[in-house]
Amino acid sequence: MCSPLRKKLPDFPWDALAPYGVKARKHPGGMIDLSQGTPVDPTPEFIQKVLAESANSPSYPTTAGTPDLQEAIRTWATSHLGITGEFDVLPLIGSKELVAWLPTFLQSQVVLYPRVAYPTYLVGAMLAQAQEIAVDIDAASWPKADLAWVNSPANPTGRVHTDAEYRAVIDWSRKNHSVVISDECYLEFGDGVTPTSIFNYTDGDNTNILAVHSLSKRSSLAGYRAAFMVGDPALIAAIREIRKHAGMMVALPVQKAMTQALKDDAHVAQARARYNARRATLTPALIAAGFRIDDSVAGLYLWCTRNEDAWASVDWLAELGILATPGTFYGPDGASHIRIAMTATDAAIADAASRINAAIKG
Repeated sequence: MCSPLRKKLPDFPWDALAPYGVKARKHPGGMIDLSQGTPVDPTPEFIQKVLAESANSPSYPTTAGTPDLQEAIRTWATSHLGITGEFDVLPLIGSKELVAWLPTFLQSQVVLYPRVAYPTYLVGAMLAQAQEIAVDIDAASWPKADLAWVNSPANPTGRVHTDAEYRAVIDWSRKNHSVVISDECYLEFGDGVTPTSIFNYTDGDNTNILAVHSLSKRSSLAGYRAAFMVGDPALIAAIREIRKHAGMMVALPVQKAMTQALKDDAHVAQARARYNARRATLTPALIAAGFRIDDSVAGLYLWCTRNEDAWASVDWLAELGILATPGTFYGPDGASHIRIAMTATDAAIADAASRINAAIKG
């Protein structure tokens, strides 16, 4: 029997989308799934090769990661995040694992997260039995809390934090002696802007600051469950000790694949160009259909609205065989928006644009 103090987790949101998937599949051309951000482009062959060559892995891997992987993450963080001062690194079994369990690891009592946000921020606070508070972007308005999530480029909106917004977050952290973790999993996917890491603004003092990064999208490694965190050495040391007890070890073949993936930027540039080209293909069709694109200057998604209930927009697209995500999955403030993922093939994106254009022409 469950404890009466345990918080009931929200229903898994994707279950509510299932009937619209049924409708979309009835389209003569089949369904084009632009709902979940699941990569469809092949994992680069040089990464697959490393994984295959490392398949003979009879021993337990270390929680801290191999020395080679630690060095690769450190080198990447220095060159890509602009981090200075003392910092440590730690591989993760995908970034969702950290998002869900960090408040529990840190025994947080009050957790802040963006009003429109990846739903696992809320779930992680609930798993920790913490008070969860949705907040605006401006950290000057935030209440006191143990832990705050920042997400830039944001999922689902594609919004990028300004320099002033980052500095306000750091000021809040230092004033309240609170942990800030910056979810930067889409950092390398700018479109017309160049997103920056929170570590550009810490001036070498990384106390209470962490960032989480994922190889799922940048390297098409979602199936590998490969991610890592960077930041405050004391916090990472404490988290590493908990993970040792819990058995949260990244598989050794995956660690070796991560090491090579982080040493190559060319495949990331190709992925960024691919996603941005898909955005450019679909955006005009959506605008012609009466949608307004908000933010969406980075990441893999279009955040759009026709100033109607999100489910009405989802239903309209489902009639065309296109499955999108209602903004309500990301909080009440997303009630009139939908999120459209660029994680479909070039041909599927072009087909979606054609279907939309044909529908508005009658």
